[in-house]
Amino acid sequence: MEERKILAVFIDFENLALGFKGRTQRFDTARVLARLVEKGDIVVKRAYADWKRFSTYSNELHEAAIELIEIPQRAMTGKNSADMRLCVDAIDLCHSKPHINTFVIVSGDSDFSPLVSKLKENGRHVIGLGMEASTSSLLRDNCHEFIYYEDLVAAAQSAVQTAAPALEEASDRQRKLFALLLESLEALRRENRETLWTSLIKETMKRKRPSFNEAFYGYKSFSRLLEDAARRGLVELARDPANRTYVVTRFGAEVGKPAEGTEAAPSAKSSSRSSRARGSRGSRTRRATSK
Repeated sequence: MEERKILAVFIDFENLALGFKGRTQRFDTARVLARLVEKGDIVVKRAYADWKRFSTYSNELHEAAIELIEIPQRAMTGKNSADMRLCVDAIDLCHSKPHINTFVIVSGDSDFSPLVSKLKENGRHVIGLGMEASTSSLLRDNCHEFIYYEDLVAAAQSAVQTAAPALEEASDRQRKLFALLLESLEALRRENRETLWTSLIKETMKRKRPSFNEAFYGYKSFSRLLEDAARRGLVELARDPANRTYVVTRFGAEVGKPAEGTEAAPSAKSSSRSSRARGSRGSRTRRATSK
């Protein structure tokens, strides 16, 4: 069984601000955290900056339960002080909290490459996240995996667009529910989960939205929710032969398409016509033989 990931997230906010310089959109904290909870449970969230310079982000980060570490700007050493404090805190957690097995460095600064190497040396999994234009290849290639912020935007839009055609008659509440379902399924696919068990899907949905409860949407069980999604053409279900629970085999744009290397199954009407034709040919053969 795969080890459960326990994450500590360290945000070099000044580096992110550099990446967003000259752009109209703001850094979306919720989108970053939504991607990271797909990896596992986040137990530490810290952001480092001179918050007098980035006061417009303070409320947003507080609402996301991110601890703001104040690093006052100095004439010569302000940036280096923030980097040093982040590294010290990460190494301290690495040695004092052995249950934290995954460290996320939200930055594109190559100065963090030695930190990444030291964390890997201590057996920790390291994930990097940053803006494509402001990320050093030295940092990117030293992490176990690296996520570009720009890819998060495309992934979020994809789930909504996939669900839209099948939910034209659904209520706003149902649209949000099934968008969350598809986002969770895409998250599991990104994490290379081969079998999409019912329990695994629900766990992922609760990590992405802790308040999720199928009863709030009028379903007696999570299986009923999946059955409704299947009726709407959002997912395809199969039964696990061992415990008879549902397994999602395909979802989103995959639904209704034949699997690779196979032909589409004939419809009920065509199967019926073929059976009648075979029966008719058989009866004519028997009459000819009797004559």
